[in-house]
Amino acid sequence: MKGKAVVFTDKLTVSVREVDLPEPRPDEVVVEPAVSWISKGTESSYLRGERIAGDTASFEGGPTPFPIVPGYQKTGIVREVGSEVAGLRTGDRVFASVSRVNGMFAPAGGHVSPAVTAANQVWKLPEGADFTDYSGLVLTQVGYNCGMKGNLAPGDRAVVLGDGLVGQWTAQTLLHRGVQVLVAGRRDDRLNLLPAEAARLNARRDSLPEAAGDFAGGGTGIAAVVDTVGDLEAVQRLLPLLRRGADFVSAGFYGTRGVIDIQHLRQKEISLHAPSGWVRERMDAALEGIRESWLQTGRLVTHRFPAGRAADAWKLIADNKEPCLGVVLDWE
Repeated sequence: MKGKAVVFTDKLTVSVREVDLPEPRPDEVVVEPAVSWISKGTESSYLRGERIAGDTASFEGGPTPFPIVPGYQKTGIVREVGSEVAGLRTGDRVFASVSRVNGMFAPAGGHVSPAVTAANQVWKLPEGADFTDYSGLVLTQVGYNCGMKGNLAPGDRAVVLGDGLVGQWTAQTLLHRGVQVLVAGRRDDRLNLLPAEAARLNARRDSLPEAAGDFAGGGTGIAAVVDTVGDLEAVQRLLPLLRRGADFVSAGFYGTRGVIDIQHLRQKEISLHAPSGWVRERMDAALEGIRESWLQTGRLVTHRFPAGRAADAWKLIADNKEPCLGVVLDWE
């Protein structure tokens, strides 16, 4: 069985080419993709050769992750249903995560058509759902997961490090919980996409500790810090402002530099949360948040490319010269 996929063939080298796909198993479905959403942070680190698996950094003398089909999220239409699959039919509009592919460094990826996908990695979309809104569901779920961590109550204050997609969805989730949020980022174009209720700080211009101290207000302290970008230096600067029993949510990729002194956390009984991956319950909850519109997704898409121009999409991301946030590929 043949298909077409985005393939990272070497460092900073992107192609769209024919790939070999496995024959579908009885517990799988075949999806014809409509839109796939690029996970800029994760996929770019693969493209630079910085990691060889989800949370596994590359190491000297180790393998390089090429060739590989990047990604893990897309929407489309079910074209075939395995004999053991229940609850899905041909013609259903669905979200699908990773799909199997042969002959690659990793046996599965996201940006591939058709997509041979295990039925338990497929979610049926609400009636009339927009393909783009749900095409980043795994990444949306990461932000949801970050925002749901911690023993926070309405009115508590949380600082989110990062104005990218995970930071955006973390902030949206915290606000949905009634938590006051300060987002520290570096791009005004991204900060301006945050909900109006969120406080925001451009760390290129203003002092993070000073702004966070003002945000803490009245000596109550900060209830949570969520690091979505892998900036432990910024986390260390914020630790003195955290209240006793606060939460530190670590969702950035640190490579080989992810080291923190637990004693610094113990002094205030700070709980460390390390969200990773996706599970069905959180995916269901994130999908429902999109359906209810308190999780905003499609409006964060700033660029669309035909799948055949995938190399242009990653050039845009790698060059970092033009403001961009959500980047999707159109397969139709």
